[in-house]
Parts: sequence; C-alpha cells; structure tokens
Amino acid sequence: MSNRSRPTLNMLLAATLAILLSGPAVVAAQTAPSATVEAQAAVQMPAEAAGQPAPITAPPPAEGGAIAGAPVLPHDLSPVGMFLAADMVVKSVMISLALASVATWAIFLVKTLELAFAKSRMKRALRVLAAARGLAEVELDRKAGAAGQMIAAAVDEVARSEAVLDHAPVAGIKERVASLLARIEVRAGKRMSAGTGILASIGSVGPFVGLFGTVWGIMNSFIGISKAQTTNLAIVAPGIAEALLATAIGLVAAIPAVVIYNYFARSVGGYKLVLADAAAAVERLVSRDLDHRHVRKAQPRRQDGYGADASIARIG
Repeated sequence: MSNRSRPTLNMLLAATLAILLSGPAVVAAQTAPSATVEAQAAVQMPAEAAGQPAPITAPPPAEGGAIAGAPVLPHDLSPVGMFLAADMVVKSVMISLALASVATWAIFLVKTLELAFAKSRMKRALRVLAAARGLAEVELDRKAGAAGQMIAAAVDEVARSEAVLDHAPVAGIKERVASLLARIEVRAGKRMSAGTGILASIGSVGPFVGLFGTVWGIMNSFIGISKAQTTNLAIVAPGIAEALLATAIGLVAAIPAVVIYNYFARSVGGYKLVLADAAAAVERLVSRDLDHRHVRKAQPRRQDGYGADASIARIG
C-alpha cells in the first residue's frame, strides 16, 4: 500500500468508529421516555406489583358540586311526611286550610238536611192554605215553621183591627198584614242562608292562603340552596314539594266550597219562592175574610115593623 492511500484508510476507520460509538447513545435517548412512563406506573401502582388489589380512587365531582354516586339522605315525600317536615308557617297554612275544608263539608251536610226539612214542611203548609176558605179553617201553629208564623201574624193583626174593621177601609189592614208577612219571609230566608257566607269566603280566600304557604316554602328552599352552596335537585326538591302541597290543599278546600256555595244559592232561592207562595196564600185568605165581612155588613137581615125577621114565613 502506498503512502498516499494510508490517510484515506485512516479517515474511514475513524468515521466507522464514531458511528459505532454514537449508536448506543441514540438508542438510550429513544427508550428513555418509555422507561420513565413505566417507572411512573410502577410508582402509582405499588400495590399491584406486590400482588395486592389497587385502592379505589374517588371519581371526579359531578355537576353542581355533588359527588357522583354519593348516597342521598332519605326523605319521605308522602303527604304526611311532607307535612311533618314542613316549616312552621307552611304547616300552619296547611292546618288552617284543612280546617276550612272540614267546615265546608260540615256546612254542606247541615244545610242540606235543613233545607230538605224546611221545603217539605212548607209544601205541606201550602196544601193546607190552598184547601182553606178562611183563616179560621187553617190549623197551623208557630211550630209549623214560617207558614205557621204567617198565619199567627195575620190572625193577630185582624184581631187587633177588629174595632175599626167596620169603619175604616180594608186596604189599611191588608197593607199591615202584607208588611208582617214580608218581614217573616225575609227573616226565614236569611236564617236559611246562614252559613253560606263562610263557603264564599273559603272559596275566594283559600287559593291565596295556599299560595302564601307556597311562596314561603320556596323562599326557605332558596335560602337552603344558598347555605348549602349547591343546586342539587335532591336537596331542593323536598322543600319545593312541601311548598306546593300547601297550594294543593288550598285548591282542595276552595273548589268544593265554591261548588257547594253555588248549589245552596240555587236551593235557598227555591225556598224563598216557596215562602213567597205561602205569604201570597195567607194574603188571599185575609182578603177573602174581609170581603165576606163586608158583604155581611152591606146586606143585613130585613125585618118587619115588629122587629121580626121578614124572611121567616108567617103561620096562620
């Protein structure tokens, strides 16, 4: 080999040696990240490397700050449970509405029986008044209800005016009797209408009382949300359900009250018509008695000069 080719050979040998030396460093640099990952995995799961079960890590928090899968405290959402868990103000509203509902049905039962009995008694009295030809033939006392009071008032007024019946116009006594009968009729109708005003009040005020309980309950629910710093529905729902129960009870009390009030308004109106018929029948009896008295006064018995009745046939 010549001296000119030796430097070239030496350069090739040096380049080959440099490549051989740089190869392990490149391989080590490429495998370093995977080794780091494996080391981190070994550090994070030492229990699995030792043959033990890995601990359960907590899941990420759910929306609203609550932990997913966390147990929720049991809450009784039945009507009784919601009533017992409600605020004192909401509970007072529920109790008042429940008492109003009881009063509504009690008035319905009592007034239904009272109206049925009064109408039956007035219809019997009307039949008696229609069959009579004068006040003297009517056998009704004050215990017979409004019709008995009308007959007693008419008889009493005729007796009081007995001294002036033959000297004063009959229009005066008729007006006095009509006035007495009208007042008896008004008192009887008012007595029968007693209690229906309570139904009107319950029907108009009940929904607003229930709405007040609902507003108060929802306000307390929002206060609870602010204190708990969460909008989880499981925390908010019980308070809102209790509040809405107050509105439901208000409607339960108000709707029957309105329906029953309208029913009694029609029934009392029918009873007042029967009272008006009875008053008219008594006025007719008074007018008939006065007409008969006037006829008897205008046509006295004819007598002869000796004072004997001329209508009696003479014998002999």
